Amino acid sequence: MTKNRKKSIAALLTLLILTLVCMYGADRIQRSGAGPVGSVDVREGAIDTEVGSIAYKLYVPQTATEAEKAPAVLLLHGYQNDHETCSAFAIELARRGVVVMSADEYGHGSTDIGLLRRGYVNQKVKVNFGEDSEADGTFVRNVGGPARYRLMMNFSNLSFFDDRYTKDDAGNSISDSSCGGITAYRWLAAQPFVDSSRMGLSGHSMGTWSSWTVAAQYSGTDIEPKATVLQCGELFRKSAYDSDKIHFNNVLLLQAKYDEFSYFRDYRLNVTDDLLATDLRKEFLGANEAGEWNRTYGSFSDGSARRIELLMTNHRLTTHDSKGIAVALDWFESALGGAKGFTAADTSQVYMVKELLVLAAMLFAVSALIPAADLLLSLAPFSGIVQTLPSEEGMITGKKWKTGVLAGVLITGITYPFMTQLGHGLLPLPEKVFRMTIGNGFLSWYGLLIIVFLIMTAVRLKKRKAAGDTCRFHDLGMAESGQPDRFSWRLLGKSLALSALLFMLLYTVTAVCEALFGLDLRFIWPFFRAFSLTRLLQFFVYLPVYILFFTVSTSRSIALMRTKATYEPGAGGFFWTWLRTAMQMAGGVLLITLLEYIPFFAGIGPGADVLFGSTFGGPFMSLLIVFVPQIIVFSLLCTYMYRRTGNVFTGALVSAAMACWIVTGGSSILY
Repeated sequence: MTKNRKKSIAALLTLLILTLVCMYGADRIQRSGAGPVGSVDVREGAIDTEVGSIAYKLYVPQTATEAEKAPAVLLLHGYQNDHETCSAFAIELARRGVVVMSADEYGHGSTDIGLLRRGYVNQKVKVNFGEDSEADGTFVRNVGGPARYRLMMNFSNLSFFDDRYTKDDAGNSISDSSCGGITAYRWLAAQPFVDSSRMGLSGHSMGTWSSWTVAAQYSGTDIEPKATVLQCGELFRKSAYDSDKIHFNNVLLLQAKYDEFSYFRDYRLNVTDDLLATDLRKEFLGANEAGEWNRTYGSFSDGSARRIELLMTNHRLTTHDSKGIAVALDWFESALGGAKGFTAADTSQVYMVKELLVLAAMLFAVSALIPAADLLLSLAPFSGIVQTLPSEEGMITGKKWKTGVLAGVLITGITYPFMTQLGHGLLPLPEKVFRMTIGNGFLSWYGLLIIVFLIMTAVRLKKRKAAGDTCRFHDLGMAESGQPDRFSWRLLGKSLALSALLFMLLYTVTAVCEALFGLDLRFIWPFFRAFSLTRLLQFFVYLPVYILFFTVSTSRSIALMRTKATYEPGAGGFFWTWLRTAMQMAGGVLLITLLEYIPFFAGIGPGADVLFGSTFGGPFMSLLIVFVPQIIVFSLLCTYMYRRTGNVFTGALVSAAMACWIVTGGSSILY
């Protein structure tokens, strides 16, 4: 065995062991109690219904028994998330003696009921419900478009609202805006160790609409929620539903200062003190005049307690805001009464240790792909993948390189908000084939960029040919060095096999971690999680477009746009090559990120809302803080593999598979 092969094996084993050690530590955190509370039993399962199963994660403190029942809280995640996004609230509540259930809502995570089960109607409301009218155009009938578009136009429409909102002339209806929360809450209340007279709810984003619906469903019953905590929630007027029969007990609203979604800001550009002076907010607080942030109105004893807590964070980070969690703990203790060992006054929080350990595990696991690739490349079946780099003669330098990079960055950034939203809602795709809502947004954007990058590459090659230069497939990273003029299908095939093995390594690590610890590889939001059969099939549906995009993009940004740093050995050469690659691959989304948040932080409003209108804000803008780090990691892998193999295939194929996995593994699915 060669020395390099031994080094690769040692590095691979070290990274895999570190992954497991970190995941073990994260598991200890999620199962740990505080002080006298003791340990927490964490288990996963599914509730069978007539239309499918609802997956959940249950946290049961050791102190919760049939003899001494504990209060319980149901947690409901937001759009494109899953139950593990609720882990910060779950861990902190459970370690204080509260039974916690976090459910995968319709179309998300491991629940096998599609999001369309929520229902939709052929109309939409452009303001907060109860403040709309047909006369001023804020209530719009006969909305057309694909089913997913009408579904998204009705996310704020709740199934306990008046028939005017929840039914249409075509026979459509908002059937279950709890997205399975009603069933999950009833199941939780029936557990022998739960005190069903002391139960609460908390939801984030889409989960707040689900929480409202659950609270309405059980209002006036013997298991009605005694408290509801809304993490970035939308309010509505009492005129939207039968307020004589439905009452909501002790509602806390956690308001993010920099919430990217307009409806969580009451359709205003910014969250300011003036927001508390609106009739909607005064009605919520039960105040006759403008309310105040961070002040409790009403009384817990009669269920009238109301509070709006202002958090200096954005929409997605609200789920892990320490202040928000602390206020929520106090709120639940006041409304539900103390569990045995409930110490909400104890401000210590450990959830972020778990998140950082899982992040470290994910980075170790992804890093393990590099020594794994080196090891496989040293074996005879894959040795032919390694080619020499093309000559430096064809490099693009100076002004031409800068112009090419700038053009790519501008096109990528400018098209992002428009094409992603087009695919998300209105692109005429067969919805029973392309079933991933967020996936369709990226499908639309990637499709356009494939065309644009191919044209840009063709123009560049034509200019080089006119100048007397030759550009071969080898210059594009798609040929063997011995046959530079021919596209190499053999090289592609071997690279595909190598990439599949690397992908399976990462998938196996993820599956093992889920089996041993009940945790997948992520940081706050879902990244890598095991597939269900449905999601695996969706992975293969979307994968061809991802492969084509990453191959074309990597060929252009690394091979065609190579610089002198590409040929420099060692860490210095790698760093400068990667930096230039990252600039091209992530520059566009980084640009649109700055355009979104700099005006927001300056008090002007979210950039997308200000420049393009609120239609182009929302989900894909908030995704940027998740998406940019992904692209940077992909650019690192692509850079390493190009310098290592002299072709773009392996890096592009691995990155494409990982990107497609992230989108199809746990995010929203229609059917």
